[in-house]
Amino acid sequence: MHLKIATGAAVAALMLGLAATAPALADTIEASLVRAYQNNPQLNAQRAAVRVTDETVPQALSGYRPKVSITASAGYQYNDTVTNTPSGPGAITSAHIQGANPPRSVGATITQTLYNGQQTANRTRSAESQVSSAREGLRVMEQTVLFAAATIYMDYLRDAAIVEVQRSNTRVLEQTLKQTQDRFNVGEVTRTDVAQSEAQLAAGRTQQLIAEANLVTTRANFRRIIGTEPENLAPASPVDRFLPPTLGKAYDIGLTENPNVTSAMYGIDVSFLNVKVAEGALFPTVSLVGSIQQAYENTLTVYRSLSASAVAQLSVPVYQGGAEYSLIRQSKETLAQQRLNLEQVRDQTRATIAQAWGQLQSTKSQVQSAQSQVTASETALNGVREEARVGQRTTLDVLNAQQALVNARNSLVTAQHDRVVASYSVLSAVGRLSPTVLGLPTTVYDASVHYQQVRDSWAGVRTPDGR
Repeated sequence: MHLKIATGAAVAALMLGLAATAPALADTIEASLVRAYQNNPQLNAQRAAVRVTDETVPQALSGYRPKVSITASAGYQYNDTVTNTPSGPGAITSAHIQGANPPRSVGATITQTLYNGQQTANRTRSAESQVSSAREGLRVMEQTVLFAAATIYMDYLRDAAIVEVQRSNTRVLEQTLKQTQDRFNVGEVTRTDVAQSEAQLAAGRTQQLIAEANLVTTRANFRRIIGTEPENLAPASPVDRFLPPTLGKAYDIGLTENPNVTSAMYGIDVSFLNVKVAEGALFPTVSLVGSIQQAYENTLTVYRSLSASAVAQLSVPVYQGGAEYSLIRQSKETLAQQRLNLEQVRDQTRATIAQAWGQLQSTKSQVQSAQSQVTASETALNGVREEARVGQRTTLDVLNAQQALVNARNSLVTAQHDRVVASYSVLSAVGRLSPTVLGLPTTVYDASVHYQQVRDSWAGVRTPDGR
């Protein structure tokens, strides 16, 4: 009862390269990461959010600029006026003015703030820190999307390989059942042996259907994250060459480069500057107001008048109900909260790095163990079959050995998947999972381009892309 079986090396080749028959057309993990980086809607939405935050800087800078308003009025009025004017001792002269006129006027007012307790300067610095924090948030999303893309790429390789393992197992079990029935017909085995083969074949078909269903789900998630259907996926290797050499070095890099940490740092800057803005409300405000107005026929006796003025205004807040004091206290509490949040983020980053590093070291050993398990299971299965041929083993022994080999192959496929994913996980934990570090062949999105386009914009409603 000798059957051909795939070797452990074949299983590894299946996991690491499903497109071996057409290497020229194979899709690589790097190409998939590029498509996800360019087209993932979640990442593009985060880029749009950064552009939204960019606009807070010109909004803050507007406090340095003058405010100009133009007013105009026109209408109709009727007057009936009687005036008494003394004309001498005991004499009064009366005048009666009656008529209608269309009063018209046009004017302009310019207001320039000269001093407001440094509120404008602090608002500008706060807005700039918010932009920096938003960029770090974009880095977080970039890492999330790239890690998800790498994971789903490996998920599809794993699930496709498991499907092939289960299909191969089903074919082997079908041949086993046929040979067992032939031996039963000549009286070499009993009906029990046939029933055991039938049961094992039914279980194998069930496992094949489950594996195929998992592959359908993975294919859908691949399309959702990367944007294309998985076709002819090429081998994928770990990214150990980009990783720190030691766990201690990984801690040092992660606590300074992880975007979650740097974003929390900018959050402290924003909160500190918001305290200064709130304190600025207690300082006086100095502004210069210039106005000019041209009026026509405001009265029946005056046809035209022109007035202009330039006035310096000083406003000193004395007491405004206490709201400004409450806002200062609230801002200080927010600052303290952000400082505590930074410590929490650092602790979480350390824990994430330690976990990812431990998984990476574990998967290295798991791959070696799984490869040894496959080799041993193949040897055991061949030996059990030879022993069963001479009557020293039962059909159930053969079926159990076959199932042990299938389990070993699945374990090898899963270990190879986990090995690659773990390397990407460490790279993400230290904050270096980016197109630049990976050397992806794509144009890296530069958030500063839009910022420079809008920062000093004084007017205009069109966005830099023409909308």
